[in-house]
Amino acid sequence: MSKYNIIVKTLLDTYPDAKCELEYKTPYELLVATVLSAQSTDVRVNIVTKELFKNYNTPEKILKLGEEKLMEYIKSIGFYNVKSKNIIALSHLLIQNYDSQVPDEMDELLKLPGVGRKTANVVLSNCFGVPAIAVDTHVFRVSTRLGFSDKKDPLQVEQDLMKKISKKYWTDAHHAFIFHGRRICKARNPICELCSVQSYCKFYKKKKG
Repeated sequence: MSKYNIIVKTLLDTYPDAKCELEYKTPYELLVATVLSAQSTDVRVNIVTKELFKNYNTPEKILKLGEEKLMEYIKSIGFYNVKSKNIIALSHLLIQNYDSQVPDEMDELLKLPGVGRKTANVVLSNCFGVPAIAVDTHVFRVSTRLGFSDKKDPLQVEQDLMKKISKKYWTDAHHAFIFHGRRICKARNPICELCSVQSYCKFYKKKKG
């Protein structure tokens, strides 16, 4: 087993409960929640969507709600005005081109307003069982500190991770990296002394001098 798969296996053992922390019941709900989660926290998004999804959890219902009222629901989330526009626009497209169903292919998901590779990978892996690694800020930080990649572009980091991690671990590794980034490998003041993979960490070795 390669060093990289050993790191992944160790993190999976450390976080056996690692999973998507956005709350959703359908692919559409996860798509909307993931769009909202950009530069926000899952905790904040879950508070907002708990209310929103009570009555507005399909493309048709969101369009009936309308952009201005949608903004009222999501105004506590960063960039809520842009996100409202994107959610309305992607709902239109889902009705128009996909029979109101969220597509299960990367190329089709990327045609939706406000949907990049990270969002598409989250939806594909969690809703459709497609092996994928979504590179958010936590995955980016943990990957670079542990030496999986030295790239600055999320797409290149994603490609490095896919090369170095066995495909069967991609989705679980994504969740484990996020858990590790939130709990231990924080952007500021990482808790290195509690890290289960510190012996592999370039950042820790540099910090120790």
